Amino acid sequence: MRVELQRAVTTYMEAIMRAELTEWLGRERYCRGAGEVNHRNGFYPRRFAIKGVGNVQLLVPRDRRGDFQSRVLPRYRRYEQEIGRDLSLLFLCGISTRSLSAISLRLLGRRISPAEVSEANRELAEAVEKWRMRDLSTEAIRYLFIDGVNFRMRIQRRVEIVPVLVAIGVTEAGHKLVVGLQAGDKESAANWREFFRDLKQRGLDGSRVTLGIMDGLTSLETVFREEFPKAKTQRCQVHVARNVLAKVPRKLKAEVAGDIKPIFYAPSRPQALEAFERFREKWQGALPSAVASLERSLEACLSFFDFPVDHWVSLRTTNIIERLHKEFRRRTKPMEVLPGEAACYRLLAFISLKMELHWRSTPVGKVRKNLPFFQEMAYKEFTQES
Repeated sequence: MRVELQRAVTTYMEAIMRAELTEWLGRERYCRGAGEVNHRNGFYPRRFAIKGVGNVQLLVPRDRRGDFQSRVLPRYRRYEQEIGRDLSLLFLCGISTRSLSAISLRLLGRRISPAEVSEANRELAEAVEKWRMRDLSTEAIRYLFIDGVNFRMRIQRRVEIVPVLVAIGVTEAGHKLVVGLQAGDKESAANWREFFRDLKQRGLDGSRVTLGIMDGLTSLETVFREEFPKAKTQRCQVHVARNVLAKVPRKLKAEVAGDIKPIFYAPSRPQALEAFERFREKWQGALPSAVASLERSLEACLSFFDFPVDHWVSLRTTNIIERLHKEFRRRTKPMEVLPGEAACYRLLAFISLKMELHWRSTPVGKVRKNLPFFQEMAYKEFTQES
């Protein structure tokens, strides 16, 4: 059946290309033209892979001058465009270029080289860049989750560690979307400032941003407040707790961690401050460095109290953006080294769009409606009653 289909497709395509040449020359076969005219000049063989058909062997007509080009069979292309799109999709989903090359013979009837797969991926570059730099003026962003993630990239034949700055915006309706992906040093205040200004140049209304959630990178909080003067900052409670526990002996870590929970999961700010006072009284003498570390970050850890109660579970930590980073690492780990910044953006854009589809079912502020038991569980397990 497949052989008959390939023969039928071959006959059909060759007939169309012969008709194209007849139209292009302006006369049928064996008809003479007046003056110096171009002529048919036989055929040349060419293999072409077609989705659902496989590899077909075609006889492509040519003219004597070599000017004729069929629109049915693009020059230099060895498979139809749909196959190229499928290859790009398989690559973005996690199959490496070498693996695609290995299975292409079985699937398409011809081996697709890793270079051809990479070339097919480059066709996505324009669409990815357009999405990455899209207009944000229609998005009413209320919260910004900010962080950076490192990737190993090949830059001018050298493997470098390249950080990528990432921002997830939460709209007033609670929907999450990736608003920024930009290579830059995440420890540099100047790079973060440029990143925020780029977001605003793309239409982000800074006056609507009310909170930035971050993990306390160098100078990030200061730069954020300067670029978004109406917004507050929320330090990730998980990162702060890790910093505190790093100053605690191993035998005491579990007990200190248990004493931190009533602070971070208190039902109100006054009760959180009361829990901290009890923490300080208990540990000031034995662990002054841990107490000082927590005290320095305390106010920034409790900013979420100024926002709707239904949002607290999402605003306490950077879990939302950490989940995105986990997907980034899971996809790029098999590659070990990314071939460059553009290739990195292609992968991250695809992963970001997949995550946005997932986020549609879990908007900020709707978690407790999806999990009605959460409020009771959180109060019993993580507040002063425990």
